[in-house]
Amino acid sequence: MQSSARNPLPGMMVVAALVLAVPALAPAGPVLAQEAVPLDDPVAYAESAGIPEIANEATILDAEGNVLREGANGWTCMAIPGAPMCVDEQWMSWLDAYVNEGDEVEVTGVGLAYMLQGDDGASNLHPYDGEPNRDNEWVVTGPHIMLIVPDPALLASLPVDPRQGGPYVMWEGSHLVHVMIPVEEGTIHMPHH
Repeated sequence: MQSSARNPLPGMMVVAALVLAVPALAPAGPVLAQEAVPLDDPVAYAESAGIPEIANEATILDAEGNVLREGANGWTCMAIPGAPMCVDEQWMSWLDAYVNEGDEVEVTGVGLAYMLQGDDGASNLHPYDGEPNRDNEWVVTGPHIMLIVPDPALLASLPVDPRQGGPYVMWEGSHLVHVMIPVEEGTIHMPHH
């Protein structure tokens, strides 16, 4: 009699390999050495979130979602104030659920997102907390890459504490769970810790 329980080990090994390999997708050298790009040039600002090989051919959206440039590679870079990002198609589905506060995310494969200019901060616990407080583990992350997978259970063995160093799981237990992968040491700041 065969067991219906699935062995999670192969899936966890794939996630572990991806988490270890993803920093290699970041540009060589110090990421913060990139010149800051002002928001008043939304195309350049959006492109600054990703590596040039992706960003230069990506669709560009302004902060309201208007298309500023059609792309040719399946990636989308967005000029979001304080959080410019370049995302693949899996992350576009994730962003749709986030922006519309949907209860489900349609992720059918591994998804990658670049935020090489970092972000202005977010709660590590609650997706829709907009301000830091002592209870929501507010974290400001420098240059990073984010990872999503179709089965969030595969992330169960990864750390959830940003202070631990290296990759960590954000929004554990939420349908918006994902992995944050800092690409520079010392670029995580938690104002209330």
